[in-house]
Amino acid sequence: MSPWIRQHSFALGSALSTVRKAPGSFLFNVLVVAFALMLPFAGITLLDNVRPLSEQLSVDPELSVFLELDATREQAAALQPRIRAIAAAGGKAELEFVPRERALAAMKDRSGLGDVLDTLGDNPLPDSFRMRLDGSSAASQVDAISAQLRALPGVDVVQVDSAWVKRLAAMLAILRLALLLLALTLGVVVIAVVFNTIRLQVLTQKEEIAVSKLLGATDNFIHRPFYYTGALLGLCAGAVALGAVLLALAPLNAAIADFARLYASEFQLAPLGALETAGVLAISAGLGLIGAMLSVQRHLARVR
Repeated sequence: MSPWIRQHSFALGSALSTVRKAPGSFLFNVLVVAFALMLPFAGITLLDNVRPLSEQLSVDPELSVFLELDATREQAAALQPRIRAIAAAGGKAELEFVPRERALAAMKDRSGLGDVLDTLGDNPLPDSFRMRLDGSSAASQVDAISAQLRALPGVDVVQVDSAWVKRLAAMLAILRLALLLLALTLGVVVIAVVFNTIRLQVLTQKEEIAVSKLLGATDNFIHRPFYYTGALLGLCAGAVALGAVLLALAPLNAAIADFARLYASEFQLAPLGALETAGVLAISAGLGLIGAMLSVQRHLARVR
């Protein structure tokens, strides 16, 4: 292990020495790569914050069956077995009868418009049934179940209450796919920037490399400093990109707080955790290493 450690320590020292000789050029390349990494890192941070919220939302289909306003309790009681039979045909289902009095009381509590509703006199809400279907067995049959429920006598409206949850899940899936495609595209940009940076270093040190080969230096010995330079470039750029995203969270959270307060929420964007941060830094360093390896293998083969 001792020779291996010495070889890599020497390669890392050579890479740091190259950076110290041209700090301005290295810093410029770091900024270019960091700008390419900022957008996917910001997207990862956003998805990491939204994911817990989406997981808490129920995706089991829920239907509200509203009866006609003039429907009597006897008619509602007679409809209940038929509604339960339709729901059971799609799999496991929970059925709950919601009297119009309870619905009105719940509306008063949630809306804060109790005084306004009292001025209406008669209760404007109908009796209803709330039905929750098992998502695994009935999600694909919601439309058919809704059509059968609408055909029942005395039923006025059938509303699918959890449809918006499915739309949100679909939108998040599209966002993840778009972020993946964007990350792949910008990853290619990062590799191209590192590739060109290492190519310039190889051309600058061409005579030194040729002398090292004449003295018996192996290819691995020559390649390692360039590999470390590419990895350092990617790592530093990733750290700068994460720092920029972290700084952007403060003004974003100030704007989000005003919006969330309207919905009685305290939602805030949090920075990535330690494990996620280590992961994105490893990815950025890996992209730099890939760019360096491609450049070295292409250009050092021409140096004899």
